[in-house]
Amino acid sequence: MIAYLSGPIENAENDGANWRDSITPWLKNEIEHDVFNPVVETRKIVSDLTNTQFREMKETDPKKYKNLIRQIIDIDIKAVVEESDYLIVNWNKSVFRGGGTHGEITLAYYLKKPIYLVNHVPLDDLSSWIFSCATEVFDSFDDMKIHLTSLYK
Repeated sequence: MIAYLSGPIENAENDGANWRDSITPWLKNEIEHDVFNPVVETRKIVSDLTNTQFREMKETDPKKYKNLIRQIIDIDIKAVVEESDYLIVNWNKSVFRGGGTHGEITLAYYLKKPIYLVNHVPLDDLSSWIFSCATEVFDSFDDMKIHLTSLYK
């Protein structure tokens, strides 16, 4: 089984790497699942740039920036469609300034893939669309781990 680790990158602290780095060993060691980590894949594409250079490119070289982002989008969509069995979503306030997580959730829902959403915003701030796409909504990663263990171990 492969979990796609969905959540904000562009506007998240440390590009959203921290929670992904934390959950990956648990998934591998406790339920023997692999992961697709879009932060790792994004960093491969922009490895010759600092994070600041990459983000500034949106204004300094928008055509090149768009082409890089499209490469990232293509890789992420392929991973959701062809390479993952389910999504783990970290939903926090950073997601409101992006679009990828919304798209990944919608696509996974359409493909009938399970979506396990860990919600860190007030329920009123969680869109009805996203709430309804999610297979399960959890208040913490610990709660989600309990559920995944009961399903997959």
